[in-house]
Amino acid sequence: QVQLVESGGGLVQAGGSLRLSCAASGRTIGYYAMGWFRQAPGKEREFVASIGWGDVSTLYADSVKGRFAISRDNAKNTVYLQMSSLKPEDTAKYYCAASPGYRQATMIMTLYTSWGQGTQVTVSS
Repeated sequence: QVQLVESGGGLVQAGGSLRLSCAASGRTIGYYAMGWFRQAPGKEREFVASIGWGDVSTLYADSVKGRFAISRDNAKNTVYLQMSSLKPEDTAKYYCAASPGYRQATMIMTLYTSWGQGTQVTVSS
C-alpha cells in the first residue's frame, strides 16, 4: 500500500494562493489515480480534484473549477494542488488519496484506498 504525506497548508488571506503537495512512498503512484478531498468542521468529506494516470485526465468539483489545478510528477512520486483565488469557504483539512489501477480521474471516494493524514488550509476574510 502506498503511504501519503500532505504538506503546504497554512493560513492565507482571501484571494491568496497556496500549493499543496502530496508525497507518496512505498509504491510508485504511476499507475494510480490521485485525488484531493477536503473536510471542514462539522461537514462531510468532499471531493476537490482528481487526476488519472492513463490520459492524465482531470476532474474538479464545481466549487473549485477555474481556481484550483491538480498535477502530478510521477518521477518525484508527488501530486500537487495549486489553489488560487482562495475563499473563506475553502477553509478545511485537505487530504490526498490514491486509487490503485484506476486509469481516469474519479470523484468516487470509495475507489480511493490510501489516504494521507491531511493538511489544514485556513482562509481569512
